[in-house]
Amino acid sequence: MNSSIEITESCAPGIDSPVCELRAAAPRQRANVLGVGIDPVNMEQALALIATYLKSGPKAYVCALEVSCVLEALRNEAAANAYAHAAISLPDGTPTVWLCRLQGFRSISHVTGPALMREVFRRQDLSNYSHFLYGGKPGVANDLASTLYQQYPWSRVVGTYTPPFHDLSDPEEHEVIEIINGLEPDIVWVGISSPRQDIFMQRILPRLNTRLMFGVGAAYDFLTGRIRLCPNWVKCAGLHWLHRLAQDPKRLWRRNLRNMTFFWHIALQLTGMREYPLQPAESFRRKLVGIR
Repeated sequence: MNSSIEITESCAPGIDSPVCELRAAAPRQRANVLGVGIDPVNMEQALALIATYLKSGPKAYVCALEVSCVLEALRNEAAANAYAHAAISLPDGTPTVWLCRLQGFRSISHVTGPALMREVFRRQDLSNYSHFLYGGKPGVANDLASTLYQQYPWSRVVGTYTPPFHDLSDPEEHEVIEIINGLEPDIVWVGISSPRQDIFMQRILPRLNTRLMFGVGAAYDFLTGRIRLCPNWVKCAGLHWLHRLAQDPKRLWRRNLRNMTFFWHIALQLTGMREYPLQPAESFRRKLVGIR
């Protein structure tokens, strides 16, 4: 994928002022993983895209898609829709990376939610941006804010919010919107499970005064040391799931068992025995600026 980006302006029907759109200098392609579009990027390319969105807009959200997300999209229309409208869909998961490489995207590599979050905070060229942490169990977001400040003293976390385990009620969602809009962070990190975090970002982003939202799943637990990160060789061998399972077998065994069906679907896609049409990536501008 060519990581160079150009900014163009176009006027859409019903919009008085020009709306900025991001476009790759060459048409931007996505790999097809069981009908879910994955941006075939490595970490540096992902960071280049993120920097451009932060600098020039429009506001958007980023999803990190692993095997369980792709399978969820097959049975959950709301999840599939949220993934299709993400500005960037990151290749989070070894089987996802393998399939993208089989489609000719050789430069792709893992870009996991925790690794990306760490890199965004680490890069001093991104140090001018402020952050809001949404998610985690009670106390975890505050611990993460302290950890990040100790590691990267230039980081600016302007607020945190620990949501309930259920979907937000209307009053709770209104409260979250008021808190975030009062602080106006450049970036909102959402650390709840997929696809809840992705559907949540798609729904709430139009009402927030922010630039980018990231769905990073268990990143809060990884970056505070509550979950141990696996060695790179384990990740490259596709055994990250086993490393996680060993740490939390009671919660993860069912999910890992379901994930085995991914390989059956991949076999069907690669042999052509079943079609998995790529979900049409309608411009996410539609949801963000109200184009009809």
